[in-house]
Amino acid sequence: MTLLQTLGRKIRHNPWLRGLPNEVAVLSLIAFFVAIGFGIVAPAIPVFARSFGVSALAASSVVSVFAFMRFASAPISGLWVNRFGERIVLTTGLLIVSLSSFFAGFAQDFNYLLILRGAGGLGSTMFTVAAFSLLLRIVAPEKRGRAAAAYQGGFLVGGLAGPAIGGIVIAISLRAPFFFYSFTLLLAAGASAFFLNAHDKETNQPKERSKVSTSLQAFATALKNRAYTAALSVNLATGFVSFGIRSSIVPLFVVEELKASPSLIGFGFLATSLTQAALLSYAGKSTDLKGRRPSMIFGTSVLFFSVIVLVAFENTTGYLISMAIAGIGAAFMGAAPAAVIGDVTGGKNSGPVVAAFQMTSDLGLIIGPVVAGALVDSVGFGWAFMTGALVSLVAVFFSVIMPETKPKNEVIN
Repeated sequence: MTLLQTLGRKIRHNPWLRGLPNEVAVLSLIAFFVAIGFGIVAPAIPVFARSFGVSALAASSVVSVFAFMRFASAPISGLWVNRFGERIVLTTGLLIVSLSSFFAGFAQDFNYLLILRGAGGLGSTMFTVAAFSLLLRIVAPEKRGRAAAAYQGGFLVGGLAGPAIGGIVIAISLRAPFFFYSFTLLLAAGASAFFLNAHDKETNQPKERSKVSTSLQAFATALKNRAYTAALSVNLATGFVSFGIRSSIVPLFVVEELKASPSLIGFGFLATSLTQAALLSYAGKSTDLKGRRPSMIFGTSVLFFSVIVLVAFENTTGYLISMAIAGIGAAFMGAAPAAVIGDVTGGKNSGPVVAAFQMTSDLGLIIGPVVAGALVDSVGFGWAFMTGALVSLVAVFFSVIMPETKPKNEVIN
């Protein structure tokens, strides 16, 4: 039995995946491989870039170019998904990121590294849009919340394991994380090519290809739906606050404002991950049983409250409590909007709809650190965090006015 088969079998027997299609287990396995590799390489990227003698701004641009390429290439990735099918785009995207990471490990020039990370951003978008589109297509409406939570669980577990291994890998060499990441992505591509193709042969249900005009028409229809608008606002808040501000401003706040050890940053991030992991399964079930709208209102409200706690206390205890509360909101903000996207599209012609959904998160990740960083320099950390609270409050508003999209009279197994 191969490594992929062993891991696949274990994942399929996970309680989170009971009653869900086999593809959800495969996608969760792929998410784990991607996240564990990224968790190892992410801390090494800016340090490796600085080894070429460039400025801190230039080094950070290596991270920015990846996010920018994800954002810029999302529309074409969505069209490719509808044209060529999820499996082809998914596997190709993973291979692109794997190859770009492998050659980045051999980079002898900063510009070469920058170009390769940009190419990795393209592959990352292809993988993300394709995997999410497939998830929505193969899962029944009454199980979409659970499926989204399970898929996120793969990322979360891999994200927790990655940094734990990363210290050992980085100790070997600054280039070693790129090779390790490339290897984990190859495992992910293997899972996509082997398990998803095998399952399609068994069910003999090929995906119907869509024309560009049909895909764009589906996107235009989705934009008229207030539930889809609410899902976009929630994902924007996730990118702006949970990814953008948390990864860029919060570490500075801990060291410069709280005058605490950098190790406290890790404890706070761990608190977020643990509370999110503890509630992911419940959030998915709640989304399927009680509806998408209550989960989105609760998740965005909790995120807003977490920022208020951080601003109100501005001490070590407040920081840790705030980060733990943020994890609760993240669990619901991941499951519910994903289910809404599936409800709106019915799992058909979802490529551009999913692509736009992803773009809002990437947009938040791009502008969040810039806006918050500028405010920190001019008026302080408190006002920077309040921008995150404001974005969260906007998401609360759109969630409140959205219609419920959960199919009625569905039986949950």
